Amino acid sequence: MDFKLSVVAVFLVYLNCSFALYFHIGETERKCFIEEIPDETLVVGKYKIELHDPNTRGYMQTSSAFGMHVEVRDPDDKTILSKVYSAEGKFSFTSHTPGEHVICLYSNSTRWFAGAQLRVHLDIQVGEHAIDYANVAQKEKLSELQLRVRQLLDQVEQISKEQNYQRYREERFRQTSESTNSRVLWWSFGQTLILLSMGFWQMRHLKSFFEAKKLV
Repeated sequence: MDFKLSVVAVFLVYLNCSFALYFHIGETERKCFIEEIPDETLVVGKYKIELHDPNTRGYMQTSSAFGMHVEVRDPDDKTILSKVYSAEGKFSFTSHTPGEHVICLYSNSTRWFAGAQLRVHLDIQVGEHAIDYANVAQKEKLSELQLRVRQLLDQVEQISKEQNYQRYREERFRQTSESTNSRVLWWSFGQTLILLSMGFWQMRHLKSFFEAKKLV
């Protein structure tokens, strides 16, 4: 069982470690993504905004007036990041609660560009994939071997976090299943009680009816 769980965790690490895409939004439109993240995990998002050019029907680099508002909410719907960035850059945050984190992006464009269409390139990296190891090696003056050991240790830690998160999800699912089964049981018990009560009332009513008929 532990071996299977380890295989699943490793698969999820490499499946969900990052994703890169681009999407189109209007200036006032908000785009949100849901990312399942273990606790105490670093998340880094890199983005770039391009403005639609009606003359060439293509996209061009935006002016400095453009910016991107990034808002992140944790599974408890608490805001852990809400900040305005430039037209191109990156944002980062560390999760403190395991579960689904909602990452929302929308522009803070001015009235001069009202109604324009934007193309947003977004690359989100999670866990040890979000760490800039070249920068780490330079700051901590690590050799190639030391850096490789550091990467392996980070990978092992990330796998452990993924395993803990899968156990957490399994526990939540079990609690939900037990709660649902309990509610279904009590609902069935209530329906049975109501049917018995209605049957008893009808029998009493019919008995009184026949007794009244006999007296007549």
